[in-house]
Amino acid sequence: MNRKRTQIMQDVYLTYLGAKKFKTSALSAQFLTPLCTETASANALLPAVLHRGTMRCSDMVQLSAAMDRLYGAQMDDTVRKKGETQCVGFVASVIDDAFVPGGEHLLEPAAELLGELMLDPVTRNGRFLSEYVESEKANLIDDIRAVRNDKREWADLRLMQEMCAGEPYGVRRLGDEESARKLNNRKLYEHSQTLMSTSRLELFYCGSAEKERVIDALLHAFAALPRGRVEELPLPRRIAAPSEPRIITERMDVTQGKLSMGFRCESTDAPAMILANLMFGGYSNSKLFMNVREKLSLCYYASSQYARSKGILTVSSGIETKDYDRAREEILRQLQAVQQGQWEDWELPGARNTILSSLRALPDSQRALENWYLGQIATGQWETPEELARQLQEVTPERICAAAQSIRLDTVYFLQGKEE
Repeated sequence: MNRKRTQIMQDVYLTYLGAKKFKTSALSAQFLTPLCTETASANALLPAVLHRGTMRCSDMVQLSAAMDRLYGAQMDDTVRKKGETQCVGFVASVIDDAFVPGGEHLLEPAAELLGELMLDPVTRNGRFLSEYVESEKANLIDDIRAVRNDKREWADLRLMQEMCAGEPYGVRRLGDEESARKLNNRKLYEHSQTLMSTSRLELFYCGSAEKERVIDALLHAFAALPRGRVEELPLPRRIAAPSEPRIITERMDVTQGKLSMGFRCESTDAPAMILANLMFGGYSNSKLFMNVREKLSLCYYASSQYARSKGILTVSSGIETKDYDRAREEILRQLQAVQQGQWEDWELPGARNTILSSLRALPDSQRALENWYLGQIATGQWETPEELARQLQEVTPERICAAAQSIRLDTVYFLQGKEE
């Protein structure tokens, strides 16, 4: 797959993946901005409002008709958190020109519509339409509130808020309800102008069109992009764990306790940490799943995740409140087993084969590729799935032990029932 990243305008970059095996072309435009409490909700609301219409297609009916004329193209608004960066914009999918009847070109009109959505939204008297903003604001607030209904997600969120308090990483992807409520059509429009003039724009294309043609289409589509002094994206900061872990217990009306644990990882050997996490709790044959859940029945579920850019490993589990002490001790015991190299012969090959299979599957999905490279770029990395796969194949058991031994417990969050 032909991969190149090129600057095509001031602080505007195109990641080009030439590929002829897909029947669609993927096109993405994402503004990258530092994640912070003051702007997170406005950034999250903006793409939903932009998606309501442009000056040429001023409502959803006209916008849908425009996409129907592009043989059913799709343009989805997105809000993503990558490390300590918030990424907002659109991801589009349109039939690749190689499969369009009569040789019609769809790349250029699709790029033009994408540019209109972001740069020429429907406005009135220098601001967004109030009815659009209020409608999408209500949806955003509902989404923010909805997290409380998923107690597993809520416990993991509360862990991050406590563990990373004062750090951008602790800010929610959608922001908070209080900030969202303060937004109106005037404030949001003013914010959009600031965001677009001071944020780096990352463009992504995957399809059969030649790179120069893609660049020309995007230069035309984004010619009106305002450019000012673009804010640099700070790299995610790694923080050391406290000398004593923080223990936080909260109560809600739940029948199943939620135990979430956060660890700081000092190791910068990312491939070794990825494998250590997989063996610990990152897949269905991990130590947490096989031992804590299956053999000992201490958890309804138990898994771990590793955030490479931030050097954070988290454990998420559902337990009976009476089993809190035993479950916590056993989770730490399984981590110690990984740190000391106490694993069966099949565990390392199993973990390695799992991640290698996932990486091999990435090039089969345009959306997965777009999400991969966006995450790489937003966190200051530039690594292909193939390059990471080669690095993972070179990791030795000694490297895994050394990386795992850098893991330190930072915060324990326990959500228990009110009756306990």
